Amino acid sequence: TDDLPQLFWFDDAGRAEAAVIATDWGDRIALDPIVMPGSPGEWAGYVMERGLAHAAASGFGTIGLEVDRDDAVLRELLSGQGFEVQGDGMAEAWMAADVRPDVSPLCRGYRLATRLDTVDRPHHMVGRAGPDVAERLEQTSLYRRDLDLVVLDGDDRCAAYGLFWFDPATATGLVEPMRTEDDHQRRGLARHVLTAGVARLAEVGATRIKICFEPGNPASRTLYLSVGFEPVKQTVVLARRADTNLPSPGS
Repeated sequence: TDDLPQLFWFDDAGRAEAAVIATDWGDRIALDPIVMPGSPGEWAGYVMERGLAHAAASGFGTIGLEVDRDDAVLRELLSGQGFEVQGDGMAEAWMAADVRPDVSPLCRGYRLATRLDTVDRPHHMVGRAGPDVAERLEQTSLYRRDLDLVVLDGDDRCAAYGLFWFDPATATGLVEPMRTEDDHQRRGLARHVLTAGVARLAEVGATRIKICFEPGNPASRTLYLSVGFEPVKQTVVLARRADTNLPSPGS
């Protein structure tokens, strides 16, 4: 998003009331329109219209969005704009922090650490996100090293990790991403990272916690639901050519 202008709207008191976040995925631009709960349909349509125009002017060949599978109104609006379903998106699940499970035991031969403990070595997500991942994380306002968890094996190599985010303004926690390396799977490492991270989110003040996962990934789904996360919605991916000449949503 560094080189892409972002769209924001503010009310008379200077409070944000809408936004369209654009993300560069190389061959396409992804849009995340955001409006406040209870916003009129006309206002949401206007925000979407501006977002689509912004995306079309950004030089990408394809525009993509994820929308709630059950949001018939928005899907109809986007269908009228030439968007077609490309496949499943993500399942969104939530858990109240006060019903979290106990932290599961950690398999012998491993230890749990945070980025506070490993700051003098390359970040454990370099292989996933590139050599500048530590610098990029530090640029985000909600990143906390004490919530950046990693399980190390007996040789201090990364075996599993999970990144946990806390928004103090809304008392909301988020889990994203999680991974267990191939050579260390089926040892309960993911469950330990997840339950330990959820416990830490509760300790710093989170009252509810969100996680998303691919519906077609049975391992993730089984783990998250067994810990207590409850699915609330599933998205679908819609896409269209950016240069499609169609009427605006408000017309």
